[in-house]
Amino acid sequence: MVAHIGDFGLAKFLPLKPHKSSSIGIRGTAGYAAPEYGVGNEMTKEGDIYSFGIVLLEMLTGRRPTDPIFQEGLNLHGYVKLALPDGLMEIIEPTLLSIHMEAANMNHGYSRDEARKLKRLKEGMISLARIGLACSMESPTERMNTSNMVHELQRTYEILHNN
Repeated sequence: MVAHIGDFGLAKFLPLKPHKSSSIGIRGTAGYAAPEYGVGNEMTKEGDIYSFGIVLLEMLTGRRPTDPIFQEGLNLHGYVKLALPDGLMEIIEPTLLSIHMEAANMNHGYSRDEARKLKRLKEGMISLARIGLACSMESPTERMNTSNMVHELQRTYEILHNN
């Protein structure tokens, strides 16, 4: 399965008051659609936040929510949650780390400056994972709201780009 642009923004096409979907079936792509959509609940901005969280976790790990490793109750959310904080770098998509790994290999280890950059990278990845987890909570009422999400993303940007 591949997430589609149509998985996001379902709530913005709705009236101001949340309502039940009148169509039969789940709206959105399996794995990316909020769990409440599967049981016929209303479409809300919290559902869009859920989809954003899943896509963020997918980008960090390189694993889709429909990956075959997710069986027996394990899902992408749980996979990342189990890895936090100490094991997170083990499940991060390798291409996100490749620049730092190349520098270490060329220098036969990390310089002090590279070690600081790697520490910031790890802090940033942990922050992004926590945002993804907070956005993809099972219950819509437990999900991070958009203003906190923007604040945390800005804070993460500052972690990653602070010299």
